[in-house]
Amino acid sequence: MSDDTPATEVTFKRVMLKISGEALMGDQGFGLNPPTVQRIAEEVKSVHDLGVEICMVIGGGNIFRGLQGSAQGMERTTADYMGMLATVMNALAMQSALEELGVFTRVISAIPMDQVCEPYIRRRAVRHLEKKRVCIFAAGTGNPYFTTDTAATLRANEMACEAIFKGTKVDGVYDKDPVKFDDAVRYDQVSYDDVLSKRLGVMDASAIALARDNNLPIIVFSLDESGGFRGILAGKGTYTKVQ
Repeated sequence: MSDDTPATEVTFKRVMLKISGEALMGDQGFGLNPPTVQRIAEEVKSVHDLGVEICMVIGGGNIFRGLQGSAQGMERTTADYMGMLATVMNALAMQSALEELGVFTRVISAIPMDQVCEPYIRRRAVRHLEKKRVCIFAAGTGNPYFTTDTAATLRANEMACEAIFKGTKVDGVYDKDPVKFDDAVRYDQVSYDDVLSKRLGVMDASAIALARDNNLPIIVFSLDESGGFRGILAGKGTYTKVQ
């Protein structure tokens, strides 16, 4: 698809991109891999160039995962807050990469930390989107016991996004792990209830239920496929739609 594709071809005007913290690791086992962050930023810019308004939520599992800390004996609430702070670090890294590409970006945190990012104020965030700034929502919902999947679904609803794009390592939702099972079957479309009843692992149950209750479609695609995000917005590519 050429770079001069008109914005009128895109199927969505405002979307939420949800990626895991692990997506920023590249081939490393921990932390941030700058070339990987740069590549994802270029994917986001290619969609932004189509005129699409973009929200983002990035997990923190590449730095600290609250559930793992809790499993190792740390008090759960403290562990979850540490995980939220990890998402702020990832958001700042993505902001830096996007702004190097000339994309105006705001990091908006559910935990106020005015020196590094904005506090979450819904109307202000909507205005940023209207001005074609990318909004990266950090620190989850600001509450322990909620995942960044739930935070992404909550913010997508608050921002009136038309869909959540869940970037993963595989090109959709399968009936079982395609990495482990050669006979895994990919769904082109699957219902929210099937995702919950079959435990398909798209997002956690509270995020799926929140999306279902607000008729917010979830599009699962491969973040590793170059141009995949842009292609799907133009009606092409391989993905699974949860609705």
